[in-house]
Amino acid sequence: MDDALQALTNAAVPYHGPAQAEDLVEQAGRARYALIGEASHGTSQFYSHRADLSKRLIAEKGFRFIAVEGDWPSCYALNRYVKGRTGAGSDAADALRDFTRWPTWMWANREIVSFAEWLREYNQDKPEDEKAGFYGFDLYSLWESMDEILKYLGDKDGSDLDAARRAFECFEPHGREEQQYGIAANFYGEGCEDEVVALLRKLQDRWKEAAPGDREDTLGAELNALAVQGAENYYRTMIRQDAGSWNVRDRHMVDALERLMTYHGEGARCIVWAHNTHVGDARATDMAAEGMVNVGQLLRERHGSEVYAIGFSSYRGTVIAGRAWGEPEEVMTVPPAMTGSVEEMLHRIGPEDKLVMLGVESGILSEIALGHRAIGVVYHPEYERGNYVPTILAKRYDALIYLDRTDALSPLAPELAHP
Repeated sequence: MDDALQALTNAAVPYHGPAQAEDLVEQAGRARYALIGEASHGTSQFYSHRADLSKRLIAEKGFRFIAVEGDWPSCYALNRYVKGRTGAGSDAADALRDFTRWPTWMWANREIVSFAEWLREYNQDKPEDEKAGFYGFDLYSLWESMDEILKYLGDKDGSDLDAARRAFECFEPHGREEQQYGIAANFYGEGCEDEVVALLRKLQDRWKEAAPGDREDTLGAELNALAVQGAENYYRTMIRQDAGSWNVRDRHMVDALERLMTYHGEGARCIVWAHNTHVGDARATDMAAEGMVNVGQLLRERHGSEVYAIGFSSYRGTVIAGRAWGEPEEVMTVPPAMTGSVEEMLHRIGPEDKLVMLGVESGILSEIALGHRAIGVVYHPEYERGNYVPTILAKRYDALIYLDRTDALSPLAPELAHP
């Protein structure tokens, strides 16, 4: 551990926020895929620093869109707002009204409102094909995506609408209950795989032939169909095995991301916002031993040095999370990091924020696995030992932003909003 502490001491430099992180912006700015993580889904500084870093990548380096760990339909509503579309909402908070799925705080928060208003202003005077977008590439929106497809195709006759109706009718008996569908598909032969594959084939690449004013909405129909296909596969697989469903989800995210890159044209560059467990290379963690892959690994395997991954961490503070899936969220205390973890060693070096630039010359940080804290939407601070992912730091990320003390996110829900 002494060698690891010395290596971290040598690699870490003071971090004063994205506005002064010139080396980080330059390195990330050369990538096609800039992956920016977070160590929790409920920490204000992870969101605000990530947003400020993204502003620089968009404004100074020409990145075209952000893809986030969120659902396509609700994120597309916000995308319409930041691009100034008619009827997209009176302000950013209004445009976030579709984020009703738990955990609502993950995107319906003041930090996202601030960034969305900046993005709308940035886009204001730009032609349509130069505006920066905001999209969701997750797969939990099975029912919402079906609704959006039917709405989009509602005034369009033909086989596309027929295919959508067949898929909807297949899912309808399950009463919008994902678990019920997974059980029925696995044990009673009531799956809808053929219907959703047929629907996706109908809608795939239709945006290439659409009128300029309808291209993005046509793409939206395809991405909603992809979400339906991904969700069907995910919930069917989840009943059988956890690792399998994780892989279905991350492979889906990469598929959605690649379709977005194709849509934005040759030379397009994107920013990804997701948890560290998705953006940091899974091969540098214990996930690999469990047969799990993730977005960071899959993109590196496909695109090599065109991928730049940035992780986040903190030593102590507060966070928004729930005690169980679907239970009310609350502000929880994040205790000081465990001795010997990445976070504790960076704190031991000195209680200031730090930027750790990693790479081929990282020595022991490319060899030894250290505990690295990860907090999900469900969190139990009293069981802190289970919140650490063994990580070979320099193989998981290209850079790590360490914030010594962090605060809980600011949800838009009135009962949770900070004063």
